Amino acid sequence: MEDNKSQYVKRTQKDYSMSLKLQIVSEVESGQLSLKGATRKYGIQGDRTVKVWLQKYGNFDWNHKVSTMKKKTPEQELLELKLELETAKKKINRLEAEAEKADHKAIIFDMMIDLAEKEYKIDIRKNSSPK
Repeated sequence: MEDNKSQYVKRTQKDYSMSLKLQIVSEVESGQLSLKGATRKYGIQGDRTVKVWLQKYGNFDWNHKVSTMKKKTPEQELLELKLELETAKKKINRLEAEAEKADHKAIIFDMMIDLAEKEYKIDIRKNSSPK
């Protein structure tokens, strides 16, 4: 019987995409995640890994121990914009699917009401007359 839990797979910096690194840095800096929380959530094995990313890509000046807005490289800005675009596209697709589902429900409910009115010969819909 093999024990797969005991197998250790060493990962390198190249295993993580730049967009993932920037996302993790953003979540840690905004306070959404702690360093430990980020390592657990994203399956990062070393505690030092996220700290290195914070030093490389974060907005904290480690030499003077103050938070400053470092100028981002064009590559970082492009990746952040791509990530935002991808997130927005996913949200749009989800909302379109929800809207389509709601439309289908409305059509089905209308058909059910029509059928009930025809079958039982009663008015279910309120026809309010102008006063």
